[in-house]
Amino acid sequence: MPAPFESLTVDAQGLPLHVRQRNASGAPAVLFLHGWLDHSHSFDALTAHLPDDWRLVMMDFRGMGRSGHVGGGGTYHFSDYVLDVESVRAGLGLDAVHLVGHSLGGIVSLAYAAARPDAVKSVFLIESIGPTAGAPGLALQRLRGFLDDSHRPPNRKRYPSVEAAAARLRENNPSLPEPAALHLARHGTEAFEDGVAFTFDPRHRRRFGMSYDEAQWLAVQAGIRCPVRLLRGTEGLVPDEALLRRRLDGLPTLAGPTLMLPGGHHVHMEQPEDVARAVTDFVEKA
Repeated sequence: MPAPFESLTVDAQGLPLHVRQRNASGAPAVLFLHGWLDHSHSFDALTAHLPDDWRLVMMDFRGMGRSGHVGGGGTYHFSDYVLDVESVRAGLGLDAVHLVGHSLGGIVSLAYAAARPDAVKSVFLIESIGPTAGAPGLALQRLRGFLDDSHRPPNRKRYPSVEAAAARLRENNPSLPEPAALHLARHGTEAFEDGVAFTFDPRHRRRFGMSYDEAQWLAVQAGIRCPVRLLRGTEGLVPDEALLRRRLDGLPTLAGPTLMLPGGHHVHMEQPEDVARAVTDFVEKA
């Protein structure tokens, strides 16, 4: 039986981040980064099939899961998530780590690997090929959207039950199987007004005011020095083919062709054993 996960709190310049860790003295150290509005429990089924002697670390990004929310007047920016990784790595004394990132977590993994090449041994991407900011001409529209959204009150929606919250997740992501949606909802909600509400900060739904354009992002990922592997679900996100090819061609250390498994955007929750096998093989060779 593998050791249980312990819950920890790591300080990110005054903001508490929730972290779960298994086998603190083990090696290699593998840090898991979840997707937008998800939380660390999205990796539970996957980590159950990873080697017992690995040090596994799963974190909740700020304003998601059980991590703290920014204070009044605060906002969330992409670079904040990169700072969260830096804070967890420093707070746990992790010298160098392997990163496994799903969706948003994959984008953050690539950015952090580029910014801190000596601190990342490998990056395993699940349904993630980088940000999609669009053409430069959209920059002004994005800024206006950010200002418009800032006037929307950050209201939390109440659901009568965890099952109702899970059903809402499936409305937003039809490929998400019911058991996976229930797992995400059980660990991602809390009691609220005689019902439940998701724990994420509703301000996460506001649009970013700034983002990388294509040239900037390609320049960022060109700084990656560790091996990178991409896994996609057959029913997952369908990126523009030219964009996908440009991103993959722009990764200087891409290790092999894209792995494809049956499943949707949360393929790691649908096919945990197969994804775990791919992660294990990749990390052990990196």
